[in-house]
Amino acid sequence: MMIDWKKGLTTSFIAALTVPLAGAYTVSAEEADLSVEAESALLIDFETSQVLYNQNAEDQRGIASMTKMLVEYILFEEIEAGNLNWDDEVTISDYAHAISQNYALSNVPLQQGGTYTVQELYEALAIYSANGATIALAEEMEGSEAEFVDRMRDLVESWGVEEYQLYNTTGLNNSFLEGNHYPGSDEDAENIMSAKGIATVSQQLISDYPEVLETSSIPTKTFREGTSDAINMLNWNWMLEGMTHERMDVDGLKTGTTSFAGATFTGTAESEGRRLVSVVMGAGDGFTNRGQRFEETSKLFDYGFGAFEYATIIEAEMDMDEEYNIAVRNGVEEEVSLVTTESIAFYLPEGSDIADYSYTFVPNEEVVNQNGEVEAPISVGENLGQLVVENTEDLEFLDGEAPDSVNVAAAQSIERANVFTVFSTWLREFFNGVRDRF
Repeated sequence: MMIDWKKGLTTSFIAALTVPLAGAYTVSAEEADLSVEAESALLIDFETSQVLYNQNAEDQRGIASMTKMLVEYILFEEIEAGNLNWDDEVTISDYAHAISQNYALSNVPLQQGGTYTVQELYEALAIYSANGATIALAEEMEGSEAEFVDRMRDLVESWGVEEYQLYNTTGLNNSFLEGNHYPGSDEDAENIMSAKGIATVSQQLISDYPEVLETSSIPTKTFREGTSDAINMLNWNWMLEGMTHERMDVDGLKTGTTSFAGATFTGTAESEGRRLVSVVMGAGDGFTNRGQRFEETSKLFDYGFGAFEYATIIEAEMDMDEEYNIAVRNGVEEEVSLVTTESIAFYLPEGSDIADYSYTFVPNEEVVNQNGEVEAPISVGENLGQLVVENTEDLEFLDGEAPDSVNVAAAQSIERANVFTVFSTWLREFFNGVRDRF
């Protein structure tokens, strides 16, 4: 059956047909039967960026050593660009040396003026959150920590993170940096970002450089084994294999603790080919209950892996019903059938009733006229409109936009009719137009 497009057309020609569909369901922290003991918490599906749990994830809070994920990303960029190699030697500055000697902080001791490979310093950063090693890498890449911070700022802004405060590469309070402060920053300034911002950083890091997980998943390693510098580096991520809060599906990513930030943790876990990324911030102070951030992260992972089903709302290459067929003007066929070119799918809570959702077909105004016709010739795959899924407003994604539409294309090519048929069509339309005036 062919639709009479003249019925129900608006002036902007957002036309349509609305049909019930297995569709979207709103997931929010308020609805979830889950309580996370942290100031902020966020859980996302890595592949789709869908937010599965949000607890104050827009609030700006201290990020502590989670800052170092930005250093890791830029380091991988430099390696990829050929500007740096893993076996390159880095000479330790007075500043990096001084910070590395503060055993109140997480550190591997670095010799003043000594040399260490990029690989050694990176492992110290990724496994042990070593602050002196982090500064040494930043100085090697940009000449100074301040210049490196500028690059960090540019990077997060390029990812759409607009609210942040970044003053150093380590996430330490400025008061620990022995006067080596970013120009204009306060004596006690500290890096700040939201859980959503940090989730964006971690997602970009894992997506662009998944090899980061090869190191972040190492529970323990000896720094400079067999030398006088040797020190055992025990990963601060206690969810790794053999640790006190182990989960076999966890392989990263970065902890952080300061008095200002409290205990923070960006975690990631993979189960049956599906990866989740979590962020908890202010999960206790990191001292009186040092395992709280891991306990809360485990809750999030249990919820994310166990409480959702992946529902395909619109399938790719789905042949649409005949009622969607569009009339063809001046073609060898009277109408063209439609097919979807993409799919839309969401994670929905198990047992969700999704029968009330629908999609609307919106014709492409550039090719479909006000009479609901498309002019021949038509090529297979030509874009003739979109299917727009309704009721997705409350679905949340890390970039803030739910994918709620897919393109709809011509399912077959239709040639233009011969000149006599085209002329007769024109003649008929002309006289119909004259008649309609009277």
